[in-house]
Amino acid sequence: MTLIRNLDIAVIGDEDLVNGLRTAGLSRYCSLSGGDGIREEVRGFLKELLDDPGVGIVVLLEDYREHVEDLLDKMREEKRVTPVVVEVPSKYGTRYTDVRGYYKRYIRDFIGFDLQI
Repeated sequence: MTLIRNLDIAVIGDEDLVNGLRTAGLSRYCSLSGGDGIREEVRGFLKELLDDPGVGIVVLLEDYREHVEDLLDKMREEKRVTPVVVEVPSKYGTRYTDVRGYYKRYIRDFIGFDLQI
């Protein structure tokens, strides 16, 4: 079993998100600029990260969720603990009207109880 402190954090996002997190020290990333092949790129990189036991957290740009919805559902059905996939909004905003509520529900579903934020 891999110790948590030894797991990598990876990011799948646009250039701004990736560069910001690379500045913070992330070394696993996939920077996408859009286009026709974006669906396949996002899916391919996420599959690679899901199969890698050295990855503990995947930061996913919220805009790309629609491309990998089935992979995330499968991961939840399998009740996998790692990697944890965390969606973050783009610089243009979020699709969730209540972001705080969304993250509270996400945490409750992941760990099984509520946290007060």
